Amino acid sequence: MKALAVDLGGSHATCGLVEDRTLLAWETCDTNRAKSLASVLPTLAEIFQKLTRSNFLTLRDFTGIALGFAGLVDARTGRITDTNGKYEDGPEINLDAWSRKTLGIPARIENDARMALLGESFAGAAAGFTDVVMMTLGTGIGGVAMIEGKLLRGKHAQAGCLGGHLPVLFTGRTCTCGAIGCAEAEASGWSLPSIVKDWPGTAHSALAQHPHVGFKELFEESARGDQIAVAIRDRCLNVWAADAVGLIHAYDPELIVMGGGVMKSADVIVPYIQQYVKKYAWTPWGKVQVRPAALGNNAALLGAVPLLSENQW
Repeated sequence: MKALAVDLGGSHATCGLVEDRTLLAWETCDTNRAKSLASVLPTLAEIFQKLTRSNFLTLRDFTGIALGFAGLVDARTGRITDTNGKYEDGPEINLDAWSRKTLGIPARIENDARMALLGESFAGAAAGFTDVVMMTLGTGIGGVAMIEGKLLRGKHAQAGCLGGHLPVLFTGRTCTCGAIGCAEAEASGWSLPSIVKDWPGTAHSALAQHPHVGFKELFEESARGDQIAVAIRDRCLNVWAADAVGLIHAYDPELIVMGGGVMKSADVIVPYIQQYVKKYAWTPWGKVQVRPAALGNNAALLGAVPLLSENQW
């Protein structure tokens, strides 16, 4: 099967041409300044037209388009249900109607972390497993679940896709979702700058020389031995590990797959999470494996074929 795929995140969108387990071509565009989803759609259409032409294909060669969206999505109705402040017009847009009119093919939409788990299950680190949790560490934190080979969605399409919004500190920071002490509020890309700013002694740390501190800078300065960077990094590791244990207790997986941009430091993160899970997760049947994602930033794109192949409700 050939599919068009979109990974629509908070700051960028990646469009890809997929054939079964192969990503044929892709292109990323910056959407950070986009005020609405409607304003992004023409750009996506232009990219797909360009990619198909340059690969000697036409839009009619593709079964459909699968969109992974960084928000709450009801895949049964094909609609965005909540955007958490980004693309607030999303719930008003019928993406299937747009795709049929603009591209001539049907569309399906799913939460981006669920799409990434579909990709890793279909062609990556979770191949051969039926019960899996995937955590994605990046601008936000995604945490999704697959049970007996099927994505967990729930009555209101919120089940198993809010892993980043499990509370890890009841006296913690206010999250963008409105709750207190979510894992995402305590250790994500969007919350890290304020965490660094508020950390005692940061002004005397090597972190102070960076105009913007992301996880790249944090892990680099930690590796150089800066004590403030090490302390903040270790706090983030503990937040992610506690979140992982919560997801294990909730969804009973055999495997946790760790993905997202922060996993450029997988050599530090994965062993830490594995040891924490081994020590603290209550799993009398055995030990949950922790693995880095195999598909990198392409995981959601490679979830397109399994999403389009699912039986319609």
